[in-house]
Order: sequence, then structure tokens, then C-alpha cells
Amino acid sequence: MRIGAVYPQTEFSNDPATIRDYAQAVEAMGYTHVIAYDHILGANPNRPGGWSGAYTDQTPFQEPFVLFSFMAAVTSKLEFATGIIILPQRQTALVAKQAATLDVLSGGRLRLGIGIGWNEVEYIALNEDFHTRGKRLAEQVEVLNALWTKPLVTFAGKWHTIPDAGLNPMPVQQPIPIWFGGHADAMLRRCAKWGAGWMPNTRTAELAAPSLAALDEYLAAEGRSRADFGLEPRVGYGKGNEDEWRTLIDGWQGVGATHLTVNTMGCGFTQPDQHIAALRHFAEKIMPVYAV
Repeated sequence: MRIGAVYPQTEFSNDPATIRDYAQAVEAMGYTHVIAYDHILGANPNRPGGWSGAYTDQTPFQEPFVLFSFMAAVTSKLEFATGIIILPQRQTALVAKQAATLDVLSGGRLRLGIGIGWNEVEYIALNEDFHTRGKRLAEQVEVLNALWTKPLVTFAGKWHTIPDAGLNPMPVQQPIPIWFGGHADAMLRRCAKWGAGWMPNTRTAELAAPSLAALDEYLAAEGRSRADFGLEPRVGYGKGNEDEWRTLIDGWQGVGATHLTVNTMGCGFTQPDQHIAALRHFAEKIMPVYAV
């Protein structure tokens, strides 16, 4: 498996030097990639009607394309994956441009994880329709792939119109690999049709088994299989229990995981060095056995 790290953005310093040190340390430890989450705005929990979301206006989130561009400039081989970009709340052609630019500047080190999100407040603020987000995402993927592989695109869909125009520069990867997050049946169908891989959001392989069975069925219907398809679960660092990690990883390896990402958030760390030390511990104990 290719083993990466979740950028601990909700608990990490916003100091550029600290972010640089993190990226370089992750690369030096042998991690293949970094994943970053995406939230543009945080809601005030004291707003009229209240707020029960996982994140608020007090939760820091670096914008992934900008963050990864910075990290790409201070590393040489570290890859980057969005986990996930909330695609329907963003303009599709602009995402295509941002991703292509990052892919060029990083030398082809980008995977674009996408999903529909859950935060209606962000959709309202970005002037996008929360209730049509799944259907729009399907058309967005078509537009992205066209813009990344054709110098000029003419497209007329329900939500997009491109009148004979194209990107310049084009990405190194044509197309940039698109991975899907989420567990809804409609998402699994889209993932089977267009995806390079799936990023499940379950703790164990056993919990993901029904979704994996459905995904296998949908891939077969598209003339595909998981032999040419990626699977990237996340493993929490937790209390640093090596036996627990191995049990979780063995389970995921048994169902064909191609990538794995360790998450050091939620462990009570208060300093950047603690996250880096946890990643070093994980790398020393896990990579000799599982990394490829």
C-alpha cells in the first residue's frame, strides 16, 4: 500500500515555516502523499437556528489547492490528494484550472478527491444549490475530464455551457485522477463509472463491506473491476496502539486497499511537533511491513 498522512489542519499552526517543516518531514519519513480536507466557510454556532455541524467558524481550514501549491514548492516527490473537494459548491471550470495548474507546478503529483459535502451554509454563501448537488457533480466530472484532455471543449449540459474554449496550460496527467468520497448508492455508481478510486469513511473494512460489494457490482456493470481501481481508507493514530493499527490495516489490506492514510487529529495533540512525532512513530512501525 501507498501510505500517506492527513494534514491535521484543524489542530495545526498557520505559520508558513511550520507547514513547510511538516511537508518536508512527511516526505523524509517516506510517506507518499498528504490528504487535506475542504471547508471554505465555518458557521457560527450561535447563529439563528443554531448549528450542529462538526466544524464551526472557529475551526481552521487551509484551502487545499493553495496549501498543496505551497507544499509542492518545498518538496520534490510528495503527492497530494484532496479528501475531499466539495465539488458542487465550486465553479467547475475554475476547479479544472486550479487542479491543472497545481498538477503542472507539482509535476503531476495531484489526485482530486471529490464529494458533495453536508454543509448547507457553505452552499448558500457560495450561491450554489445544496439540493441538486449530487446530480450536478455527475455533470461536473464530465466537464473536468473534457477540459483536462481536450485543448478545446464545446459542451452543452443542464448546468454547464462551454462555447469552444479550453485550458492552457493543460495538466501533466490527462486526465487528473478523480477519486470519490461518500457512501451513498448514487455516489458508488458514479465512482464506478468515472472514478479512479474510492475513499471510504468507515473505521473498519467490515463496516465498508456492503459498500464494497455494491461497488464491485457497479464496476462490473461498467466493464471494470477493482484490479484497476484504488481504495484508500484512513486509520486514526489514536493512542498509538500498534496492535490496533495492524488489525485495522490487515482488514483493509484483505479487501484490496491500495492506499492508506493515517490521521493524527483528535489525539489531544496541542503542538505541531506532536503530530510530526506521531507520524514518525507510525512510519517506523508500519511502513517496513505494509508500504510499497
